[in-house]
Amino acid sequence: MLYQNRQAAGRELAELLRNYLDDPDAVVLALPRGGLPVASEIAHALHVPLDVLVVRKLGLPWQPELAAGAIAPGGIIVRNPQVTAYFQNLDEPLKEVAARERRELERREAMYRKGRMPLDVRDRTVILVDDGIATGSTMEAAVLALRAMQARSIIVAVPVAPPESIEMLLRCADRVVCPHQPEPFIAVGRWYEDFPQLNDEEVVAILAEHRVGASANRAAASSEQRRTQ
Repeated sequence: MLYQNRQAAGRELAELLRNYLDDPDAVVLALPRGGLPVASEIAHALHVPLDVLVVRKLGLPWQPELAAGAIAPGGIIVRNPQVTAYFQNLDEPLKEVAARERRELERREAMYRKGRMPLDVRDRTVILVDDGIATGSTMEAAVLALRAMQARSIIVAVPVAPPESIEMLLRCADRVVCPHQPEPFIAVGRWYEDFPQLNDEEVVAILAEHRVGASANRAAASSEQRRTQ
């Protein structure tokens, strides 16, 4: 075991990301569901905004783990040229996959946001967080989506991942922060003592708690500013 739980993993990552402390251009995005408790610790420690990035990978119909692209909020569809270059006539198969994944994306967006707009990542530094990486295909899809959203810089931050997945992500992200790269890897959950599956309600609760805390911090800062004027 490397970590007691996801929160402990997030605190370790936060220490490795201290150069983004109070960075007004930085934002932390979690891949839900499991990445959110990790990302929440990072956002809290760095004093930067937190949100989720609901991205659905477009796997090939005959090899779902292989990311041929991704869909993201706002109608963004991206293709992975490293995959699509090797296959012809993918439009129709991927159209069917995209329709299915779009329905799930919209369901999650509606559940998590409750009408709120997502954070704007254009020209910002995005710290993209998950609780670990196995194949890396979902994280790769998220990076592709953020490129389409015109993020200025993308830092992938995960507590644990196999070395080959880190090498793959270094080809698409600007930076990868991963303190533990064990071999053999086996599975993400192997490296946590406590690794429960989160549900949608828990995701909503973490986001709401962070918004309340951020609002309180802004109010305190405004009050201090008025007091010193």
